[in-house]
Amino acid sequence: MRKWVIPAIIFLSANHISAQQPGPLTVEKIMRDPKWIGTSPDNVFWGTDNQTVYFSWNPEKNLTDSLYYAGIKNNTPRKTAADERALIEAKAAGTYNTDKTLLAYSHQGDIFLLEIKTGKVTRITNTTAVEANPVFSFGGKQIVYQQNRDLYAWDRTSGLISQLTSFDSGDKPADKDDANKGNAEEKFLKARQQELMQIIRDKKAKADAATAFNKAHEPKELRHLYLHEKRLQNVQISPDGRFITYSLYKAPADARNTIVPEFVTASGFTTDIHGRDKVGAPQGSFESFVYDRQRDTVLPVKTTDLPGIKDLPDYVKDYTKKDSAQIREVIVNGPYWSAQGIHAIADIRSQDNKDRWIVLLDAATGTVKTLNRQRDEAWIAGPGIGWSQGGSSIGWIDENTCWFQSEASGYSHLYTSNVNSGDTKQLTSGNYEVQEAQLALDKKYFYLTTNEVHPGEKQFYRIAVNGGKAERITTMQGANDVSISPDEKWIAFRYSYSNKPWELYLQPNTPGAKAVQVTDKAQSDEFRAYAWRDPQVITFTARDNQPVYARLYTPDPAKRNGAAVIFVHGAGYLQNAHKWWSNYFREYMFHNLLTDKGYTVLDMDYRGSAGYGRNWRTGIYRYMGGKDLDDEVDGAKYLAEKLQVDAKRIGIYGGSYGGFMTLMGMFTQPDVFAAGAALRSVTDWAHYNHGYTSNILNEPFTDSIAYHRSSPIYYANGLKGKLLMCHGMVDTNVHFQDIVRLSQRLIELGKNNWELAIYPVEDHGFTTPSSWTDEYKRILLLFESTLVK
Repeated sequence: MRKWVIPAIIFLSANHISAQQPGPLTVEKIMRDPKWIGTSPDNVFWGTDNQTVYFSWNPEKNLTDSLYYAGIKNNTPRKTAADERALIEAKAAGTYNTDKTLLAYSHQGDIFLLEIKTGKVTRITNTTAVEANPVFSFGGKQIVYQQNRDLYAWDRTSGLISQLTSFDSGDKPADKDDANKGNAEEKFLKARQQELMQIIRDKKAKADAATAFNKAHEPKELRHLYLHEKRLQNVQISPDGRFITYSLYKAPADARNTIVPEFVTASGFTTDIHGRDKVGAPQGSFESFVYDRQRDTVLPVKTTDLPGIKDLPDYVKDYTKKDSAQIREVIVNGPYWSAQGIHAIADIRSQDNKDRWIVLLDAATGTVKTLNRQRDEAWIAGPGIGWSQGGSSIGWIDENTCWFQSEASGYSHLYTSNVNSGDTKQLTSGNYEVQEAQLALDKKYFYLTTNEVHPGEKQFYRIAVNGGKAERITTMQGANDVSISPDEKWIAFRYSYSNKPWELYLQPNTPGAKAVQVTDKAQSDEFRAYAWRDPQVITFTARDNQPVYARLYTPDPAKRNGAAVIFVHGAGYLQNAHKWWSNYFREYMFHNLLTDKGYTVLDMDYRGSAGYGRNWRTGIYRYMGGKDLDDEVDGAKYLAEKLQVDAKRIGIYGGSYGGFMTLMGMFTQPDVFAAGAALRSVTDWAHYNHGYTSNILNEPFTDSIAYHRSSPIYYANGLKGKLLMCHGMVDTNVHFQDIVRLSQRLIELGKNNWELAIYPVEDHGFTTPSSWTDEYKRILLLFESTLVK
């Protein structure tokens, strides 16, 4: 095996930097503490005064961010006092009443009520217990909060606090009378004593009378809600205070979690990190219940009659032995109540994630009526739909009309449904995604963030609740990450462009309004000194005639070296061929360095990436390394045919899913890629987690075909080019075991042209600048030694 020696420091020329700039762009510079770039605001939220916006920021380059604020009248950023931050953040996490005149919040474990207009604060609790999650209920007259497992209500008029629930661990105790009945002989003797002895009869009569008196005069006892050793979740109360809903989670009995050894420790002893399960491991089950306080009854939410609840997935047709139809396990999310509590809807998902039902819940009976069923033979997801993308966008316009997002048209769009008639209306349409949706206070508009202008842009709009043409509010090309003030008169938004990191802006919440920049520290002087490229966002045509979006970096013609590097982003469902500042900022800068050296760099949104609708998202179903890798190969062909790249001098690299794709490319397309750097790579999908993998490949023991054709470890014999693999030893996401197993496979196959670099203290996302530097120096040396003549 060839040993690649890494020099201590590599200085690389960046030929187009002007003379006054502070030296060449280097790997060391790119990978050192990212604060050299500058500091961008994050975690933006509004104060209750509708005048002040808060954000995390670090212009002083301290170890951690601080909380800053700016105002509509004075938009100069100022740091908050340290002793004020906890209260500011507590109020930001609070709950408003319907007209946003009151705010209930939890601070330091107690509940408070703020009157917005006067600023008056009322302390509701003062206990050593932790009270949290306050909401307005009983028509807004009471504030309901959670203490430990139970709900309590504080009456705004009387100040009385009432306990609403009594959740108890374990099972209901056995009835005392049943426990003392005894056997047949004891029953016979007891009856004869009653019959023969007057004193026995007198004592029983007195005891019965005392019991009856005590029962008649004892305080009303709360109904005990038994958890049966299950985990209590999602306790909610209806707006009128009548119904309390909750879920119970039962953990799997035989689930086995992984262990990740940690070798570099303070004690000097190896310690074990208890990790996740693996795909196909037994999963827990959920039950949902409605406690009717008025009738003192507890009913399960009935899901066994949902349409299609027994439907088998289409992939079982590939196997001779087919599972029999069974009622599938589901998860009930919600309920989501209308403002007055007349109706409630729930978002129900099958645990195999192939079905989603929007249902009307009859809380008095626990029954559900299906309003909308979404079936996807791949998996349910998409903006405003999938839980991994920030949860569901769902709610009420009025007491009879609910709204939600769906991919029924192939793209995530906005829909309304009348819960009485079942009539459903699509409000937005087109080959673009509604990525965020929020109903206005007056319920006349929706506020939307979409990529209608371009798949690589995020713009903010408003649209009438009955549909029509949306009005655009933000205007700058790139991405606009918007936070609306509580009174909805202003927006604060983070804005960025491809070569400009995020800054904060303020603007009136109206179309055509002018935005004012609040922060200006996202680029340090040193960072500004380099002319960072604005990569072209292009499309090329894949073999199935689909347009593939990509970022393209092209070198100066005089410096072109004829080689190219293809970068594969991670996460699978993620977008990187866009017009805003990338989360892959190190890679973006590395691509500038490569371009300085004469490489052409292509960074594409292959099949499975976010931003392009349902069909693109699910293009990898049952075959990771199929259409997604075809897109990378077609990208290589585009480079050779259109951009004068030598087809024999194309490299590929990426991390996580990008590392997996690099391995698949090097193993199954060895004549396309001359070199590859696979970072923190999945090598065998049967060893990855359940939540992500089972959506795309089902389970290993039910769909072995999908796992075999999608896992690089089965194709390692195809390796021809030079392969570098890098992996953190404390990776709790893609375990170090993955790369160890593949290394053993390569050893047994007698392969010589590979190298493994290990990083003893790194998890999945590296945190140490020296590790980043070492990794990227190795990547650069790989490409320099194999792709450049």
